[in-house]
Amino acid sequence: MAPAIPQLYRSTVGKKAVMAVTGGLLLLFVTAHMVGNLKFFFGAEEFDGYAAWLRTIGAPALHHEWFLWIQRTGLLLCVLLHIGTATSLAVRARRARPVRYRHRPAVQGSYAARTMRWGGVIVALFVVYHLLDLTVGVLNPHGEHGEVHANVVADFAPERWYVTLFYALAVIVLGFHVQHGLRSAFQSLGRGDARTLDLVATGYAVALVVGFLAVPVAVLVGVGS
Repeated sequence: MAPAIPQLYRSTVGKKAVMAVTGGLLLLFVTAHMVGNLKFFFGAEEFDGYAAWLRTIGAPALHHEWFLWIQRTGLLLCVLLHIGTATSLAVRARRARPVRYRHRPAVQGSYAARTMRWGGVIVALFVVYHLLDLTVGVLNPHGEHGEVHANVVADFAPERWYVTLFYALAVIVLGFHVQHGLRSAFQSLGRGDARTLDLVATGYAVALVVGFLAVPVAVLVGVGS
């Protein structure tokens, strides 16, 4: 059975399945991360306590931060597979039509669909910055390990409006990416009313964007700081 797995992955159906599975896992993480961020509004003690708890998940079976590193490894694998598979599918689609149209008709579709690949690259670059800022702390003006609430307040302070703007743009791009990804997944399943599924995908993406933007906007206007 093992040889069938690489053969399945080489097929278009297999690659789309990998895109769906990795995208779903990444979406679960993004959703959980957004919900966890909202604990910011419960105060510094609870928010810092939540961040500390994340480092002890699995104890005593797992050592300190082992769960986080297992999670990070899994997420990195999902990201690499997701991007690699998307690139492979794009190359395959281009090779299927080696001669470009002389007068290509206007592409019908949403902004998210037209910018799906670039959106993924933008989100990936933002994640690198985000890790250096709020995880490693080297780009954070406070940057104290364990003082997560204070790091967030320092990061999105009014005088650092450009950081908030960059964060907002990245989150909005993520929302478009999620919306189009969910729409594509629903279309692949081929079940349910198309308009209803579009509304569900859009609603989910909007909820993610609003949830992620709630904290930086609150800090920017002086709430929770």
